[in-house]
Amino acid sequence: MTDYPRPPFAPQAQDVPGSQKKMDPYPDCGEKSYTGSGRLANKIALITGADSGIGRAVAIAFAREGADVAIAYLDEHDDAKETARWVEEAGRQCVLLPGDIAQKAQCQALIDKTVEQFGRIDVLVNNAAFQMTHETLEEIEDEEWVKTFDINITAMFRLCKAALPHMKAGSSIINTSSVNSDMPKPTLLAYAATKGAIANFTGGLAQLLGSKGIRVNSVAPGPIWTPLIVATMPDDDVKSFGSETPLGRPGQPVEVAPIYVLLASDEASYISGSRYAVTGGKPIL
Repeated sequence: MTDYPRPPFAPQAQDVPGSQKKMDPYPDCGEKSYTGSGRLANKIALITGADSGIGRAVAIAFAREGADVAIAYLDEHDDAKETARWVEEAGRQCVLLPGDIAQKAQCQALIDKTVEQFGRIDVLVNNAAFQMTHETLEEIEDEEWVKTFDINITAMFRLCKAALPHMKAGSSIINTSSVNSDMPKPTLLAYAATKGAIANFTGGLAQLLGSKGIRVNSVAPGPIWTPLIVATMPDDDVKSFGSETPLGRPGQPVEVAPIYVLLASDEASYISGSRYAVTGGKPIL
């Protein structure tokens, strides 16, 4: 299916971090369309931000490809339970792990609870993120700047470090960067800065872990229709969201999930240190 919704979209402001079930149009995370083929059979995956959006689409795809999934999320319990329902309908095991990854102890707890449940981690997807829109530098409070970095990049470092003892050769780490890493949107200054850091961190970590046989890659989505958009952007930006891409629309989460499947799979055994754009035609060169 390629006949996805196009802007303009109706105003629909939400409180951060947003709820998928309240969005109009409702994001497509592959609930009705994604078909698996056993590419991740019996793998164990931990996915942050898996309650909704890209994280949910990845969780559904991984489950239908044969993986058991640990779903990490902040406090969007209804959305997370819906993701878990789809994972379990695919015949795979699922564990829900709520909590704030801005806290060091929570990062360690996510790894500990995943290993307690499943015994190991084969795939770590660092996907959770925070952003806020600001028209001026003066509007950005120091606390918000630190929070953005704690959630988007420091948690990634902590999770990778804690997961490493539980990963073996052939395992995969996949980090969510953004088109903003190359083309920073000035009104998303803190967010864009973290996404540049993620791209750099990924390239360096891939070199550090190569001798262990652990692959590290990043995915750089363009505008994707997720709860974070309606919860953090002004109505005018939501109305036109995705219209500036060559395809003229935002992507749906299900359209991003397949690259995560590839990078998690044994088919990608020689792919490491790379970044993959899913941008609706905006080049990342």
